[in-house]
Amino acid sequence: MPARLRPTAPIAADAVLVGDPGRALMLAQALLEQPKMSNHARGLWGYSGRTREGRELSIQATGMGGPSAALVLADLAELGVRRAIRVGTCTALDPGLSPGQLLAIAEAHSWSGGGAGEPVAPDARLAARLAGELGEAALAATVASLDTLHGGGAPAPVAAGDAADMQTAALFSRGRQLGVALAAVLIVTVSASGEPLGDETDEAAATRAGIAASAVLSG
Repeated sequence: MPARLRPTAPIAADAVLVGDPGRALMLAQALLEQPKMSNHARGLWGYSGRTREGRELSIQATGMGGPSAALVLADLAELGVRRAIRVGTCTALDPGLSPGQLLAIAEAHSWSGGGAGEPVAPDARLAARLAGELGEAALAATVASLDTLHGGGAPAPVAAGDAADMQTAALFSRGRQLGVALAAVLIVTVSASGEPLGDETDEAAATRAGIAASAVLSG
């Protein structure tokens, strides 16, 4: 039995991963026909169903932070997930990135008080297909995954990366260990100067990213 998830519906081999349970529900309604809740244990809402292309897909919340995401991914792997795309949020470190910008992640590394960890790449084939599906809507980027994001922004100093989040490096690393192909698209929700993204724009960007992820996994 998985450590965290208690599936109440079949889990697909392909999954979209999000941190926020509310975003899992929103994407399930946008991407799946007649979605069924596949997990509600521990507040980690998950949904399964068929896409409009007729492919089985699960959408699963991973909670907050890398440790939670890595544990959920391990459960999903035990339940048969073999490919997954993270649709997440990040804080810009590059002043040229604006709120609402989509980032196709080409490399991630963990960041702690001691500096940057070893870089880890997404699954090359899945990442290339995701970048192609997103097209000009997304920029290729490097993300630094932190333990905490203070006050809506990244703690200083963070010397490496175009943006900061809390999960991507852990998911890429754990995916390699589990044999799960991982890729990620992130939404800039806070600029480097602290400008936040509005809720309506955030939802529209997440839907756009989710549609691209679903198309890649349905292909």
